[in-house]
Amino acid sequence: MHVTGWRTGSAALLRVVTVWAVGTVTLLVLAVVLPRFHLQSADSGRFTSVGVTAALGAGAFGLLHVLVWPWLVRALLLVPALALGSLVFLLNGFLLWLALSIIPHGRGEAGPGTAVVVAAVMSATSSATSTFLAVRDRGVLGRRLRRLAGLRRSPGAPHRRPRPPGTVFLQLDGIGYDVLREAVQGERPLMPTVAGLCRDSHRLIPWTTDWPSQTGASQLGILHGSNAEVPAFRWYEKDTGEMIISNRPSSAAELQRRAVARAGNPGLLAHDGASRGNLFTGGAGQAALVLSVAARRRRGQRSRAGYFAYFSDPAHAGRTFLSFAAEIVRELSQSLRSRLRGDRPRISRGGLYPLLRAFATVVQRDVVVASVHGDILNSRTAVYADLVAYDEVAHHSGPRSRDTHQVLARLDHCVARILEAIEHAPRPYHLVLLSDHGQSPGETFETAYGMRLEELVRSGCGRPVPRQMRRPDTGAEARNAARAALHRPEETAVPVTAEPDNPPGRPAVPVVLGSGNLGLVSFPDLPGRASRETIEERFPRLLRTLASHPGIGFLLVRSDRHGEVVLGTGGGEHRLDTGEVLGTDPLALYGPGAAEAVHRVARFHNTPDIMINSAYDPATGTVHAFEDQIGSHGGLGGEQNRAFLLSPTVLSAPVGDGEELRGAEAVHRVLRRWLAEAAAAGPGTSLPAVAESRP
Repeated sequence: MHVTGWRTGSAALLRVVTVWAVGTVTLLVLAVVLPRFHLQSADSGRFTSVGVTAALGAGAFGLLHVLVWPWLVRALLLVPALALGSLVFLLNGFLLWLALSIIPHGRGEAGPGTAVVVAAVMSATSSATSTFLAVRDRGVLGRRLRRLAGLRRSPGAPHRRPRPPGTVFLQLDGIGYDVLREAVQGERPLMPTVAGLCRDSHRLIPWTTDWPSQTGASQLGILHGSNAEVPAFRWYEKDTGEMIISNRPSSAAELQRRAVARAGNPGLLAHDGASRGNLFTGGAGQAALVLSVAARRRRGQRSRAGYFAYFSDPAHAGRTFLSFAAEIVRELSQSLRSRLRGDRPRISRGGLYPLLRAFATVVQRDVVVASVHGDILNSRTAVYADLVAYDEVAHHSGPRSRDTHQVLARLDHCVARILEAIEHAPRPYHLVLLSDHGQSPGETFETAYGMRLEELVRSGCGRPVPRQMRRPDTGAEARNAARAALHRPEETAVPVTAEPDNPPGRPAVPVVLGSGNLGLVSFPDLPGRASRETIEERFPRLLRTLASHPGIGFLLVRSDRHGEVVLGTGGGEHRLDTGEVLGTDPLALYGPGAAEAVHRVARFHNTPDIMINSAYDPATGTVHAFEDQIGSHGGLGGEQNRAFLLSPTVLSAPVGDGEELRGAEAVHRVLRRWLAEAAAAGPGTSLPAVAESRP
């Protein structure tokens, strides 16, 4: 026992000395390389004395990091996320300046900017050295992971008792079943860690999304068990005259409130759960980067705990900042190369998009993964986290572009890091990977046909089309997540329901919205849901114009005589209430289950007057988004409707042989069943070593 303790202490001392030595050498090198950084000895000459100054400076800097840094970061949690990342650099530079000022032997000189650079390099090299030494010692690595997760010490005695397995649900946003299968196949798979799971310990199946196929509906159903009354990503509600947008904090909070009321329970994560990077909490008491609680949180919810877990190490802030800048440069370079190659389809990728992409692929990813690390090492029972990087990039670059391949590889690394944390967790864990939808490629509706959906609707209504119309906002999930992280107020989204020069008695301008390749039309001055007959009486050309357009696959309207009706080209009709089909079935191209999915939405009380699904080409799998997206989801057609579920084989099969998993609410029931199985498994249950399945 004494020998073991002596060896452990000696190893720890050796690691400290090694990190200290690396820091000393780093300071000496920087003093040579940087013209405005100087290390001066007491006698202003001998190199050995300068080395002593560097050693004392490195030691003082490390000691200040241990004693002062955690308290500074805790105080900074009141500021926005990205501002926190910037302030970390300044404070790190201040600590270096302070360390050089208090050393008793000699002194160092560095301007404010130089101090920031030197401190960042010092933190990076020290962190890299510590990590290199830690990976060679499982115990050290476990303690390091706990520190990075914000834990001051190892789990206490109660946590050391055997416990039933916990479960981590990791949502890889927007990755379709077919895309994932391609990424894990071959001798050198694009996602080797996930490929190892598929090969050794997990089963991969597809599941069919609802209509609409978008994160708001899917995640609400998965986390809260009900996504009724969610007809799209954004829609106009006649009852209140307001716009509901799934990724706005106030809308997300309202959707969550409705779902909890319908389901009769707080959600999937209500028992000792954590929600990370999601639109909704799932009933979890711990939340980080969750939009539904971004504006107002319940007492006890630590929505910013993930920031502390990540930024408690200034090397993380430096790495994130550099990765953020590199991602912006990468996006600008990839966009330029795409234009030079003449890629088609292609959309504009300017404006704020490079910043949004960098936020989604760097900041959101890093903070969420750090939060999950903390949850695992804190023995949280259930964790649900969403990584939105692929979805954001695929909207603008396409689902199978070179850009998205790079994102898939980095997401695979995130999975590997989470498996590493599981390996050092105080309890066993199941890791479940899943997606909320896929993406279907294709030119935008505007690019393919020279007009936007709003212009086509106004033309069919006999209304003039303004030369300059407001560009529709993208439905990408990262936009308002970034605004919430910056503590920015919500973007107003109040539709214009009447023109200033509209004469009395003239019908109001219809509200036209896009949700991927799903379009919605509402007539604000018609109470309730306008019937087919009412629309045809007021706008005789509108339904015929829409149904016959080559870029539109089908329309959903309500008929006073036949109930819910789907209209298609050539006069085809599918009467959903009776199943009667006249002419060519407009839903035939969209596969089995399409009629059921559309009929479900048709019965929502807030279904728009007209719902429009774009045309779909089964040969190419392409659709036409009504937004500026060349990879889209939201309606029916193609791979957007085939999400994936990757689960450990020690859990029960999601569905029986020959059965299909359909709808987010069905996925919720499966995940809830798995949580019950884990709780009933007992502390003695043995699990496969999933972390060792990595190639």
